[in-house]
Amino acid sequence: MAITATINLGFVLFDLGYIPWRDFYLRNLPSLARLYDPIKGIQPHRETEAYLAAVTTVSSQVSQTGVESKVVGALLEELRRTSSEIIETNPFALADKSGTLEKIKNRMRDHTGEKSAKKAFAFFWSQANLQQKGWNQEIEFFNRRIKPLIATNYYRQIGENGEFVDRFFWIDFPFTLIFGMELLASSFFIKRRHPEFSWLEAIIWHWYNLLLVLPFWRILRVIPVIIRLDKAKIINFQSIRTQVHRGIVSNFAEEFTEIIVVRVINQIQGSVKRGELTRWLLQKESIRPYIDINNVNEVEAISTILVQTVIYQVLPKIQPEITAILRHNIEGALNQAPVYKNLQVLPGVSQFQTQISEQLASQIATNLYNAIISAVEDPVSATLSSQLLQRFTDTLGAEMQKKQVITELQSLLSDFLEEVKLNYVQRLSQEDIQQVLEQTRSMKVQTVVHSEIVLPKRE
Repeated sequence: MAITATINLGFVLFDLGYIPWRDFYLRNLPSLARLYDPIKGIQPHRETEAYLAAVTTVSSQVSQTGVESKVVGALLEELRRTSSEIIETNPFALADKSGTLEKIKNRMRDHTGEKSAKKAFAFFWSQANLQQKGWNQEIEFFNRRIKPLIATNYYRQIGENGEFVDRFFWIDFPFTLIFGMELLASSFFIKRRHPEFSWLEAIIWHWYNLLLVLPFWRILRVIPVIIRLDKAKIINFQSIRTQVHRGIVSNFAEEFTEIIVVRVINQIQGSVKRGELTRWLLQKESIRPYIDINNVNEVEAISTILVQTVIYQVLPKIQPEITAILRHNIEGALNQAPVYKNLQVLPGVSQFQTQISEQLASQIATNLYNAIISAVEDPVSATLSSQLLQRFTDTLGAEMQKKQVITELQSLLSDFLEEVKLNYVQRLSQEDIQQVLEQTRSMKVQTVVHSEIVLPKRE
């Protein structure tokens, strides 16, 4: 079925490109053009075909009686009249080949030296010109440079619907019938496997196959053909699919990122302008109701855990380093004392200094640690600390409110957020997104490799 779809796509592409490429087929594959012209409703154009037939008649008469005969003169007069009519009526317009007529006129102007196309044809088909330059030379120019262009013109039939006749449907119908039957069969089996699906859901399970049965937009059949060839493993499109996915993500990621971040910043700016910062600082329940889901002050609980971790686990482990710092400072202070400098000349004073410094440093560190533990474990100290923190918060909020600091702070915060949007958010570039995608891809590859190395293989 993948190969059949590919063949059908080839017919579709040939049909879509036949009209633009018809001149090429007519010159190089005339039998193909004669075979396919009826499919597109193409017929020889009567005016241009009659014109070429008249030229053939003149050529035959010249070979019998010569250019100077009266019969040839009458035929040449008819050619001059017909040439003028072709230039005026433009029979090339229906086939959208007006450019071909302009090319014919330009070549005839260049050949005769006349600026008017009508005068150029009239001069070319005059007995005087043909006698002066020679019939063989002039007719050879016409057959080589003009006749092939005139022969490309055609008449295309128009149907009752006002559109050009196109019989490609009869070529495409057998393929459409095959793909339609396959779509119905696959939908039937999908519905049997998933009874909860409707017929519509079963049909769109493989939505891309619908493009193979549509009688219009046939160029979209390239999508199911690529998918089928990839699934049939005839052609590997993995790298192309990866690039397409990355291209889509990179095109939308930048805009999504900007939209999300800008909306967040706008919400923060709105909260600042509405004065919610003041209510947050004051922490007044009547002004700013707070929703509590577990009857626990999470900030206080987190602070307690951090303080206990630092006091009972971190400080004991770093006590030797704290003692060394204190000893160094004590020795420095002693060395700077004038009295101690004079005593250093006595024997045993340096050793005594070292012992004193170590004892003092160890004693200070131990006392400081015990004082911290006592302050934490003492309920009175905890109550006093809580009262101090609450008093500090209330006083800070009241003083800031009284001194109109909040208004200025809100303005500065709003301006700062606006600067963030202008200088950082809206400057997100495609290169940044590509770098993020590349880092994500590398991370996935490393994860897969690490999993293959670490995870044991199943038997």
